[in-house]
Amino acid sequence: MPLSTLTEFTPWASLFGGVLIGLAAIMVMAFFGRVAGISGITVGALPTVRSDWSWRLSFLVGLGLAPLLLTFITGEPVEQTVSADLAVMILAGLLVGFGTIWGSGCTSGHGVCGLARLSMRSLVAVGTFMTAAFLTVLFLRHIIG
Repeated sequence: MPLSTLTEFTPWASLFGGVLIGLAAIMVMAFFGRVAGISGITVGALPTVRSDWSWRLSFLVGLGLAPLLLTFITGEPVEQTVSADLAVMILAGLLVGFGTIWGSGCTSGHGVCGLARLSMRSLVAVGTFMTAAFLTVLFLRHIIG
């Protein structure tokens, strides 16, 4: 199967999304003095974990509402490319959770915020999970696909 049929090239939508992610990271740092790492925000959104849980919960609600808002504005449903296989999704979730604990953060924390702060630890983390992502795509699309 040619790569072009698997992934649509969307430079403007991708640029707009990247700008929004960057603005969100800047706002979280400016307003709350925190890194906009989704794993840390999620854990901290539990009222028993942190006293500043309200902005964290608002951030996560915004992440969930954004696709609904886009669907409402455009009239087009947001396309999902997530597997429908529940076992695969559970395994993927556990692996991501383990990775964020082991790597002391997630792709947004290290990739967006850590690299922008010139963190060497984030550079190593991003290199590690990008290598894992490349190998996963190679395996899934070219070896077993």
